[in-house]
Amino acid sequence: MDYARPVEELIPGVQGRVLGVLSRTEMEMTIRTVANLAGASPQQASVVVAHLVELGIVIRREAGSSALVRLERENEAARLVLALARLDKSAMARLDEAARRIEPVPASLTIFGSFARGEAVASSDLDVLVVRPEGVVAEDHDWIDALGRWEVAARKIVGNPVNLLVVSFHELPALLRRRSGPWHAIVHEGIPLIGAPISTLASVA
Repeated sequence: MDYARPVEELIPGVQGRVLGVLSRTEMEMTIRTVANLAGASPQQASVVVAHLVELGIVIRREAGSSALVRLERENEAARLVLALARLDKSAMARLDEAARRIEPVPASLTIFGSFARGEAVASSDLDVLVVRPEGVVAEDHDWIDALGRWEVAARKIVGNPVNLLVVSFHELPALLRRRSGPWHAIVHEGIPLIGAPISTLASVA
């Protein structure tokens, strides 16, 4: 799934691109601006906008020689488009909800990489750092099963492959001192679903 442009991913053609542009702003725009941002010709954008105005999804207002358009955010169909545009946030909320069912509870479960930056596309993995809690060994069957269930649930939720990076609580400080690979991004861009931010957790490990 392309989480950077989910509207365009699921609604094909110029219509999806126009709706994608309008869903990402509350400002009025000229049809020419919409066309430029959507990668369409002004004529194509005009035809699509006229159709969306007929459906009540878009509001058109004449302003001198130009027409200004915006999404009608009270329209129920437009609200579905806006929900689709916020797909990354709703997916993150469901990942968080599923993570809270992991038992034993991870010391931290942190999303990093393209999903954390809001740049995930269809080819992106969901990168997750999982810090195993103190007192739980890597071979603990309850831990392995619970983490496996969350991984399966996460794959269903986001639709993208899930890449788990599992470390122990006591391994974390040494790994973060490397300042290479994913560690810099994990510290500065990571989004914790469970537990404190990684930098805070490392200081007490």
